[in-house]
Amino acid sequence: MLKASDIMSQDVATILGSATAAQAIKLMRLKDLHALIVDTRSPQDAYGIVTQADIVYKVVAYGKDPEKMRVYEIMTKPCIAVNPDLGVEYVARLFANTGIHVAPVIRDGLIGIISLSDILNKGDFLENPKSVVLKRELSRAIADAKSTCNAKGFTAPDCLDAWQLVEEIQAEAVYQEGTIPPEKTAFQEYCDEHPEILQVRHQVASR
Repeated sequence: MLKASDIMSQDVATILGSATAAQAIKLMRLKDLHALIVDTRSPQDAYGIVTQADIVYKVVAYGKDPEKMRVYEIMTKPCIAVNPDLGVEYVARLFANTGIHVAPVIRDGLIGIISLSDILNKGDFLENPKSVVLKRELSRAIADAKSTCNAKGFTAPDCLDAWQLVEEIQAEAVYQEGTIPPEKTAFQEYCDEHPEILQVRHQVASR
């Protein structure tokens, strides 16, 4: 699964909060960017962001003078940031839940910027939809868990870990698809077939 760092743009421009809206517009035009990251003033400070929409909605729409408006008057700070290791599907869900279109990618400082265009143009959701990938992973995990239990016994730690992984993948699949959870999980169905595993079932449930 692709991560934010795989599709982000490293061509990110920063601007000071004290800069004018006119300076922000010129920088956006020069670099053909839709957003600028507002730089921090100190290690304890938060990053901000100013977008084309901020300028259009807060400056142009009200006839404000871009030479007099300051970035800090129209920016969003602190802005929502993305961890570079976050899966692309979760970046998309973060954008959907918050209504943002672009966000800085941060790890010990600013390392890139990610946008809706990056997700659409660089993501692999056409070739590898998350729901399909999870179904494959779930089928493989169930087979591995059954094989492990058969080889090492129902009470073996490896058996417990294998079924714990199945439970986590199945829960993730249900969450990703937004569907109603099944009446019984794959592990519960396996327990119905093998009552002798009830002790392990209790251990998995208590984790």
